[in-house]
Amino acid sequence: MLKQTEVVVAQIVQHLRPGGIEMMVLDLLKHQNFKTVVISLEGTKEQAIGRWPILRKVSNHLIFMNKQPGIQLSLVFQLYRLFKQHQINTIHSHHIGPLLYGGIAAKLAKISKRIHTEHDAWHLDSLKRRYLQKSLLCIVKPILVADALAVANQVKRYLNIDNIELIHNGIDIEKFTPGDRNLARAKLNLSSGVVLIGNAARLEPVKGQDLLISAMSHFSSSIHLAIAGAGSCEKALKQQVAQLNIEHRVHFLGPLDDMATFYQALDIFCLPSRAEGLPLSPLEAQACSIPALLTDVGGASEALCHATGLLINGEDITQIVTAIETLLSRSSTQNPRHFVEKFRNVKNMSNAYSKLICANN
Repeated sequence: MLKQTEVVVAQIVQHLRPGGIEMMVLDLLKHQNFKTVVISLEGTKEQAIGRWPILRKVSNHLIFMNKQPGIQLSLVFQLYRLFKQHQINTIHSHHIGPLLYGGIAAKLAKISKRIHTEHDAWHLDSLKRRYLQKSLLCIVKPILVADALAVANQVKRYLNIDNIELIHNGIDIEKFTPGDRNLARAKLNLSSGVVLIGNAARLEPVKGQDLLISAMSHFSSSIHLAIAGAGSCEKALKQQVAQLNIEHRVHFLGPLDDMATFYQALDIFCLPSRAEGLPLSPLEAQACSIPALLTDVGGASEALCHATGLLINGEDITQIVTAIETLLSRSSTQNPRHFVEKFRNVKNMSNAYSKLICANN
């Protein structure tokens, strides 16, 4: 059994751009009492900090491999040398690229404690990805963790693997707290005299912002939408807003460092994703006492306080509109923050991973 003072962890991610996996890794860095380095396969430190300034505070823990597109076998040996240099004795990989490069390098370096977290399973719809994933798991033989029961069940079904640990994602409830709505809106230059629906996610097709924008065209001028995030769909989404003639009601805020203020400004949080693992943004919103509306995909149901929020099915605009109207008409005395405090607290997640790391192999 490893003692905490003996543990040296390498958290390995594909990139360090704003997102749920990346935020989870930063939370583990903050809350675990291990010496830790975070290795990003792609990019450079300067690029990453430029896109995501909060990384500057932990820059001494960050290592970037600047991987180029395509297979790069030399990266395995670069990681091997890095593990030896930093005396790494535990690796924690996230998604298939880090499993491939980091997992094989860890085997070569004789690192016995290897953990791999599956954050979603929709990528396993591809037969090629299933074959690659199963082959890598057989070679690397990590402790396999799923971040949601739905993800664990899908991985079992796709890969015929039963030995999967379940550790739900959690968020920092000291960082995400209720706040003054009008003050938050003033900070973001948003009107205090409207109903504000919010969405925070990468601007990519899988996150479904186009569905939410379509739903906005069914509401009166007193209902606005604020979108936090960046991505490849930004131009297309802004064109959609212009075509619907609702530019005055849809606000693109870009990536924000102070996400707590964003959630505090809202009346409702909505994430109509087409696929998910266990999303963090609805947990962050609910920790700020904001009810959430989610599509029932992946582990989204496990990220929802069902006493205060709603699930919808599929890509049905009418359902989104009806669900928003239902949430706006409710006068619930229950607070979704209590659900997050009890079940989706980052300390629960951190402790579970720490026990896994320190346990006997």
